[in-house]
Amino acid sequence: MDRRPGATAEVRALARLGCAELSGATSGTHRVHRAISDRVFAGVGLGVGAFAAPVKALHDGITDGVYLAITTAMDTAGEVGGRFADLGLTTPPSETVRGAALIGVIQGLIGDDLEATKSPLAAEPMTVRVAGRAVPLDADRLTGAFPEARSRLVVFLHGLVETEHAWSLGGGPTFGERLAAEGGVSPVFVRYNTGRRISENGRALAELLEGLVDGWPVPIEDVVLVGHSMGGLVARSAAHHAETVGMAWPAGLSATVTLGTPHLGAPLETLAHYGSAALVKLPETAPFGRMLRRRSGGIRDLRAGSIVDEDWSGRDADALGRAAAAEIPLPVGSAHYFVAATVTRSRRNPVGRVVGDGLVLLPSASGRSRARRICFDPANGMHLPRAHHFTLLHDEAVYARLREWVRG
Repeated sequence: MDRRPGATAEVRALARLGCAELSGATSGTHRVHRAISDRVFAGVGLGVGAFAAPVKALHDGITDGVYLAITTAMDTAGEVGGRFADLGLTTPPSETVRGAALIGVIQGLIGDDLEATKSPLAAEPMTVRVAGRAVPLDADRLTGAFPEARSRLVVFLHGLVETEHAWSLGGGPTFGERLAAEGGVSPVFVRYNTGRRISENGRALAELLEGLVDGWPVPIEDVVLVGHSMGGLVARSAAHHAETVGMAWPAGLSATVTLGTPHLGAPLETLAHYGSAALVKLPETAPFGRMLRRRSGGIRDLRAGSIVDEDWSGRDADALGRAAAAEIPLPVGSAHYFVAATVTRSRRNPVGRVVGDGLVLLPSASGRSRARRICFDPANGMHLPRAHHFTLLHDEAVYARLREWVRG
C-alpha cells in the first residue's frame, strides 16, 4: 500500500484529540453536576439536618464513579482508536477537502495549543497549497506546481477556521482561478494555522513570501495580497514585519484587498471575552467559562484587530479592560482596497449597523470608527448589501471589483 507521509500521524492525532475533548467535556459536566448537587443538598440539609449527609455521600460516590468510568473509557478509546483509525488510509486528512476543513476548525479553536504540544495537526503552520498538497518553496518544486507561472502574483489568504478551500464555497471557479483564466496573473493559495497569534502568522507569511518570490519560476513584477476576514489582518502584519526587517518582497507589493476584515475588532470576541469572565464566577457555570477561555490566541487577537506582538506579549489574556491594538499604518507605496458587507440593503439600516455581515461590522471592515481609523481611501472601498460574511468569498460583484483592482 502506498501510504502518503503524515497520514498515520494525523489520523491518530485526530482520534486522540477527539476522545480527549469528549473526556474533558465529561469532566466539565461532572463539575457542573457536582456544583448543582452541592447547592441542592446544602438547602435540603437545612430542613432534614444530619439525614442529608449520608444521602449526599451515596450520591457523590455513585456519580463520581460513573463520570470517572466515562472519562477513563474516553482516554482508553483515544489510545486504541489512534492505533486502528488509520487502517487503509493512504492520503493524510489535511490533503483532502473534508479532512482539511475539520483540521482547519480545530486549529482555529486551539491551534496555538496544538503547536505548543507539537501535534501533527499543527506540523505545517503556513504553506502554499496546490490541490490540497503543500508546495516547498524551492525553484524546482515551484516550477512543477506552477507550470504556467506569470510575473504577477495574487496571493489569497483565508480567514479564521478556514482553509484555502473556502474560496470554493460558491461552487464554481474561485476568484483566483477566474483571474488566471483571464490571463496575466498567477493565483497562489496559502493555508495557515488560524489559531496562532496574528503577529506570528504575519511573520510566517512575510518569510513565506520572501521565499516564494526568490524561488518563483519567472521574475516577479508585482504582488497583490487578498485576505478574507482574519487573512486581511495577517496580510497587514506580514507587510509591517517585512518592512521592519528589510525584506525584499514589499518593494513589489502593488495592492492589498481585504474582504470583511475586522481591522478594528469583532464584537463576538468581545462578547466571549467578557462572557467568560462572568461565567467563571459561579461554580455551576465555571466549566463553561473555562471552556471559553481555551479559545486560541488567534481568536483573541480579533477582539481589537491586533497584528503585532506588543499587543499581546506579557499581557494577561483574560484581564478585563480595553484590548491593546497598536495603530500600524498601511504600507506606503501600495494601493489598499476593502469590501464591507451588511445583511441589510442599506448600510444605515439599524439592523445592519448592529449585525454587519453577521461577524464583522461595517466600520471595522472599512477601518473607520469614532475611536480609531485605518487610513483607507473611502474611494477604494465597496459596500456589499444583503450579504453575509462568507458571501464575500464568491460574490460576483466582489469579483468584478477585485478584477478591476488587480488590473489597476
